[in-house]
Amino acid sequence: MKEYLTESIRNIALVSHSSAGKTTLAEAILHYTGAINRLGKIEDGSTVSDFDDEEKRRNISIYSTVIPVEYKDTKINLLDTPGYNDFVGEVISAMHVADSACILLDAVSGREVGTEIAWKYADKFDLPRLVVVNKMNRENSDFKKALASLQEYTDKRLITVQIPWGEKLDFHGVIDILSMKAYDGKNKATDIPAEYLDEANRLHAELTEAAAEGDEELMEKFFETMELSEDEIRLGFSKAVKAGGFVPVYCAAGGAEIGLEPILDAFVSLMPNPAERKPFTAKDKAGEEVQLVCNDKQPLVAYVWKTTADPFVGKQTFIRIFQGTISADSRIWNQTKETEERIGTLYIPMGRETISIKIASAGDICCVSKLNETVTGDTFCEKGHPFTIEIPEFPHALYRVAVFPKTQADSTKISPTLSRLCEEDMTLSWYNEMATNQTVLQGMGDQHIDIAIRRAENKFQVNLNIREPKVPYQETITKEASAMYRHKKQSGGSGQFGEVHLRVKPNPDAEFEIHNDIFGGAISASYIPAIEKGIRNVMKEGILAGFPVHGIYVSVFDGKEHPVDSKPIAFETAGREAFKLAFSDAGPVLEEPIYTVKITVPEENMGDIMGDLNTRRARIMGMASEKGESTITATVPLAEMQRYTTQLRSMTGGRGVFTMDFSNYENVPPHITQEVIAAREKEKKESEK
Repeated sequence: MKEYLTESIRNIALVSHSSAGKTTLAEAILHYTGAINRLGKIEDGSTVSDFDDEEKRRNISIYSTVIPVEYKDTKINLLDTPGYNDFVGEVISAMHVADSACILLDAVSGREVGTEIAWKYADKFDLPRLVVVNKMNRENSDFKKALASLQEYTDKRLITVQIPWGEKLDFHGVIDILSMKAYDGKNKATDIPAEYLDEANRLHAELTEAAAEGDEELMEKFFETMELSEDEIRLGFSKAVKAGGFVPVYCAAGGAEIGLEPILDAFVSLMPNPAERKPFTAKDKAGEEVQLVCNDKQPLVAYVWKTTADPFVGKQTFIRIFQGTISADSRIWNQTKETEERIGTLYIPMGRETISIKIASAGDICCVSKLNETVTGDTFCEKGHPFTIEIPEFPHALYRVAVFPKTQADSTKISPTLSRLCEEDMTLSWYNEMATNQTVLQGMGDQHIDIAIRRAENKFQVNLNIREPKVPYQETITKEASAMYRHKKQSGGSGQFGEVHLRVKPNPDAEFEIHNDIFGGAISASYIPAIEKGIRNVMKEGILAGFPVHGIYVSVFDGKEHPVDSKPIAFETAGREAFKLAFSDAGPVLEEPIYTVKITVPEENMGDIMGDLNTRRARIMGMASEKGESTITATVPLAEMQRYTTQLRSMTGGRGVFTMDFSNYENVPPHITQEVIAAREKEKKESEK
């Protein structure tokens, strides 16, 4: 593959609901353009795009893949993205570095939740786009119905550029409204059949009007003559599409390679090259936004949008160049890490394979291996011209699991492995929950987490078990109480003696305070730190149900010591036991974390969501509706939201989304407190066996 200049590059994200045919379309395009001599199949695990072992095992796309296609002296970088909600982070990363989007619509199913997600992110990144109604050769396919389902969803005007020549099992070509030609299954041009002429003429008139709106001079000519030439229509329509005013619609049967040539022509003529799209912005050293200029002569600014760990070639770093160039065998400045990296061989990625090149131009997507410090989200630039590309906003990971090493050898590698996984995937995160002493991994759903665990095993040789995480409860008191404890131990030689009298009371303004209120020297001040140490140790372990204690004021007001046997260890023990006794008499309660939850669902699901929230001890704070969607704000205990990601998807057909932000801690109801205590006792007994 030769090297291409900016004007001859197209970066197009293939996005859709799962199973709309993105990977099959990319495979068909590769075969049609001669890049491969055999058409791979998803079921056989033989496609260029889905090459990962997990993708082959599940027969779905999990990662975004770069598929470069050469067509009419243009390099088209197709970014094949996953369609499942769990892997939306891959979609966001790809669309962030794309210049346009090709949104596939299943001819049978029409608009689906994945279509809506793809459309929303195309809006968010302000991407020009085209729509392909795919799988027109399937039974029950319906071009007009599928298109109408999408038009109901968007305010953007969909302009039909192709209509199907037959449908379902009789689909054997497309009728192109732009050229007013019919293309059969072998993409051979012919005259439009008579039964389609009226519809084709009507759509051609609509297309001509849309083209006129894309250019003022063409608009004037159209008003004068009511006609435009084919070249003028192409020019005006191209401007209108690149400006985002219209969305062209095509149809195809990707698996049968029908309708590919007009789509490829649209990629070249209607989709913007990197210099034509709305300029990207970066922040300079002072934090001010600067518009980047996509050409080779500008100082380098490039963004790392994806990294992968490959057991054979090592770490792979995928880069989108926003301005300037990158050369093989050079050095490059990582502004994010403030370190220099060495570029060895420079590649163009093509699925699993790579093609070496000497230089990559502004606007292109390239790949390098074995960089030491660079991770996803980093910016490369010239050291003397520091710029930073902002990382796009990713959805909060709300599906949580506790992870445990299977063996002692795995336990030493768990932290670096989880960090590596999260470096590669911006929607994965992990942390240590001190209240429960668990390592918690967060992702977008059960499949997302399952694949991360398998990746840890296959790529990093770390075996992990998972289970539902414990809720990080806290323990505190509701009233004042006093207690004393005498620790006395005689073992033949030197003994131990310490007596502590203390008082506890609620302290809502601080986690813990201890005061020495002893008068008369009953206990030496030097023993107070030992008493505090004993109390703090038991606060970590918990008394009521094994969770950390907080919000306590302790007053040590009396005690006794022995001139020979008193030692710090004796007062540490006495302080600990006296605190336990006082805590038990001070109205101990369990507190649970409460989260503010915002749930956005289609209006028709509103009743089901409200009813479900009432079973989760939720308090509804507010409701709002806009454009057919309802947003409910509520406060809900975390214990009731552990698997809400999966449950919300089930209730809304995948269309519901939610966010959670920590609000405060509140007392747990008595009956639930008893359940938590009983579960703790059971766990202790099992661990002692």
